[in-house]
Amino acid sequence: MELTSLDQVNQQYRQVYFQPHFDDAVLSCGGSIALQTGTGNRVLVVTVFGGIPAEGARVSAFASQTLQKMGLSTNPAESVRQRRAEDQAAVGSLGADVLRLDYLDAIFRGDPAYYQGDDALFGSVNPADLSLDEELGGVFLAIYERAPLAALYAPLGVGHHVDHQLCCSAADRLAQRKLNVKFYEDFPYVANSGALAARQRELNITMEAEMVEISGTVRQKEEAISLYRSQVPSLFGSEDTMIKTINSYSGSMRKAQPGILIERFWRW
Repeated sequence: MELTSLDQVNQQYRQVYFQPHFDDAVLSCGGSIALQTGTGNRVLVVTVFGGIPAEGARVSAFASQTLQKMGLSTNPAESVRQRRAEDQAAVGSLGADVLRLDYLDAIFRGDPAYYQGDDALFGSVNPADLSLDEELGGVFLAIYERAPLAALYAPLGVGHHVDHQLCCSAADRLAQRKLNVKFYEDFPYVANSGALAARQRELNITMEAEMVEISGTVRQKEEAISLYRSQVPSLFGSEDTMIKTINSYSGSMRKAQPGILIERFWRW
């Protein structure tokens, strides 16, 4: 089901996933989502930077190149509609609902654009974006107040994409209030050697790991990810490589128990 308003969020939801972009929750937590919906939990996936740019909006050469690389329309508004459709299919295949917030993806923000290359996109948050931290924290809190029984999930920020950093920081505001917030490992960035440790050093927070076995639902996760047809080639090269990467990383946390696949979350 697609929610069209924050007011539709209610206390029936037991799990709420905040994803910066269309695909992050399924990539990082698809096995857990399938487990939760399979046991009757109502799950909501909220895309934070899911807004549609205005028709005719000017975009940078970097944004156009990014859309072309994904095989999406070079019309920014149409490209977001394409990604929304992919996300609806993928999240829906796992039995979860979706809600899209109207914040624009980083590559569409600013005139001139704040982020005009990968170094900027995976670097420090632009000063003009810093107010988003507090604003998003307020939105996340409003969602929690409508679904007070829900566990909240947000990206840890592994890989350092500015939108992931902003969502992590906003969710941290709720974690500091001792709400039930769990931070997921941003996949596939976390599969890069040393990426998780680097992010943990940067945050400098004592963290406790929580493991969820997804051996029985990994195939559902793989099938859901494959529905992001614009993303699989750019992220993995091929569907086969995607499957191998998932199984390699998810199996690396229980090497002594071959065949046991894990998704890991962090709390503080």
